[in-house]
Amino acid sequence: MGTLYYGDVATPIEIEDRALAHVKVVIATKLRRGESFTLSWTHGPGQEVGRSTVWLHPSIPLRFVFDDPEPALLSRAWIEALATSANSSGGLLLVPEPDHPGA
Repeated sequence: MGTLYYGDVATPIEIEDRALAHVKVVIATKLRRGESFTLSWTHGPGQEVGRSTVWLHPSIPLRFVFDDPEPALLSRAWIEALATSANSSGGLLLVPEPDHPGA
């Protein structure tokens, strides 16, 4: 389970390592361009039922921590799906990985 630390929020955001690796690419791309946007996700098992959203801005500290020391192999289709959501008015939504051959 990976962890996303954002600003000085006391509770880190837990996201599965593979998903976090893909989210990181999309977030880094948008922040590098100076773009602000939201990130939304549904709470996982063992967490309070519901969903959360944070506002991501280039000036707010952000740190990605992965449990697996090896980087995940990235899926272009998943990055594109995440980027499409990030560029929408709803912001970056942690969507499941699209099924495709060789995934």
